[in-house]
Amino acid sequence: MASESEQQEGPGLSAYGEAQPFGLHRITSWMNAIGTLIIFALLLITNLDILGRDLLNKPLRGTTELMSVGIVVVVFLQLPNTLWAGRFPRADFVLEAVHQRSPKAAALMASVFHLVGAAMLAVLCAALWPELIRAWELGDYFGAMGDFAIPLWPVRLVMLLGSACCALTFLFLALADLCKAFGRSRS
Repeated sequence: MASESEQQEGPGLSAYGEAQPFGLHRITSWMNAIGTLIIFALLLITNLDILGRDLLNKPLRGTTELMSVGIVVVVFLQLPNTLWAGRFPRADFVLEAVHQRSPKAAALMASVFHLVGAAMLAVLCAALWPELIRAWELGDYFGAMGDFAIPLWPVRLVMLLGSACCALTFLFLALADLCKAFGRSRS
């Protein structure tokens, strides 16, 4: 039978929001904050573009390119913190049903979810690395040369860093779930 504190904290998912090794949660919180600032910058750019079109009949150059790149950057900056805070999509109803019968089994299921997530993000990192190198070496740009162009390597770098931090977050959550399943303290 599960203790009252175990039942209140959820089906083997108590590591969400807890401190992570190497202060990763602090890093992901900063990344999240930077992503939020970029959202405000995109909002400002969009409004300036609208005002420029309506009042001066001159749109702000590069708005489309900045929005396209900015959304990608925001997603990858905020992805690890979203996971750490427990706001990643998952089927809690399945874990809750399993948790009622066996908290250990629910923790094991959660660890499998987190390990699969870590593996998927590791694959993404492996795919992004050569893209980053290529963008750096070739000087790839996004947009129309002569009008408005954005270098791609910073975007690829943010994508790689966000994916790597998210993979590590998945791994640390899986470790916490395994420790919970086997009744060990995570140190």
